[in-house]
Parts: sequence; C-alpha cells; structure tokens
Amino acid sequence: MPQFVTAADGVELAYERHGEGPAIMMVHGFGSSRLQNWKSTGWFGGLTEAGFSLVAMDCRGHGDSGKPHDEAAYGHDRMAEDVVTVMEACGLSSSLVLGYSMGGFIALRLLAAHPARVTRLAIAGVGAHYLEDRLTAPGARSLLADALLTPDPTTLTEPRAKMFRAFADQPGKDRLALAACMRAMSPHLPLATLKAMTQPILVVNGEMDDTAGAPGPLAAIFPNGRAAIVPGRDHMSAVGDKNTRQAVIGFFQA
Repeated sequence: MPQFVTAADGVELAYERHGEGPAIMMVHGFGSSRLQNWKSTGWFGGLTEAGFSLVAMDCRGHGDSGKPHDEAAYGHDRMAEDVVTVMEACGLSSSLVLGYSMGGFIALRLLAAHPARVTRLAIAGVGAHYLEDRLTAPGARSLLADALLTPDPTTLTEPRAKMFRAFADQPGKDRLALAACMRAMSPHLPLATLKAMTQPILVVNGEMDDTAGAPGPLAAIFPNGRAAIVPGRDHMSAVGDKNTRQAVIGFFQA
C-alpha cells in the first residue's frame, strides 16, 4: 500500500519504499504510474535484488496521487518540487535518481534546481529530441492534449497522438488530469544548463525509440554523460527490457 505526503499546494502524493541499500528515487513516465512503469516491468525486484532501496512515487495527475484538472497545477518545475517533497518525507537529503520519459524531464529539472539532491542520474526514454523541444513545443502539447480529450479516438490519425490516447484510455486513468498535465509541460532546459550538470548521467533508450530519439547526442552534452542503446525496443517497450534495467543497475553500481 502506498504512503502519502502533501505537496505545498495541497495535492496528495503517493509513494512506496522497498529494499535496503543506496536509495534510488524513481519518477515514471507520462500517463503511467509507479506500479505500471516500475513494478509490473520488474524494476522493483531487479533493483532490490541488486542491493538498492527504492522510493517509487506517483507524479501528480497519475496513479494514486491527486489528479487536479487545472493545468496551472502542473509543469515540470512544480513536479520536480514534488520529488523533493517525497524525498524529504523519506528522510533523503540526496539519492540516485531514475526517470523515464516525462520522469526524465522532471529529473533533469530536479538536477538543475537542486544539484546536491542528485548523486547520479539515469534517464531513459529521453534522447536527441530533447535538444529539439519536439514534444514540449506548444503545438505538440496541444495536439496530444486534444487527442486525450477527443470524444471519438477512432478519428485520430497522427501516430503519436493515437499512442498517447490509447495509453491514457487504460483503466484507472484520468484523461482530464493527463490533458492538463500535457498542456503544462515545460520547455526543455537550455544547452548551457545541461552542460553545467557535472554529476554522472546515463541516457538509455530503445534502438527504435522515435519518440525520444537516440541517446548519444543528449549524453554528449553532459560533462560526465554516457549513452546506452537497447536493441529492438521502442519508447513503450524499452522500459520493460532487462537490458535497460541492467544498464541502469551497472551505472548506479559504478
């Protein structure tokens, strides 16, 4: 069962803790949850068996956390502060941090705003397209948010819009909250900010991830960045691949 802590604006944040050893703060992707992104794909067991403890949270608008429908309640800076709130509830002044897709965007914001909180950062489902601001450009945000709210999803033709809508239509998800979260996505961090991130950073993506792009160009921006590619996987399937998990575990054990 999850535990809860209240964010500064009153939104309830759900999280759970497992294992013993160095702590990993885990931030899931858009439309997912701590259970779907991490537990059901084997991360809980894989990380604890490797000697880590973990804190897996549900981002606002997702999972068991509060789901405001006002886009003003979202944005990656606010969601990065949610990570700090959960860390403080767990007594963590710093930790290893793992983010997938949107969780990677949030983790980068966390590192930019609170560098002492992050000892090492692994981001997956984030890559070369981060440098182009492709997903968080206003037009892209509106397209995907509109797709989440359209009455008849069979009318959607754009592949990414169809993918996001199908994901958001899964049981237990709140499309109004997800649309608000999508519209509020923050612009990507500027190159100067990324180049100033001196902590070790791993960027790992599926070989066929057209949503994120290749990991190498983004990893090359960081002074201590490295890249890993998961063969034969795309944006939705790389998270559950054991090679993704092994790359992250190896990086955190280094």
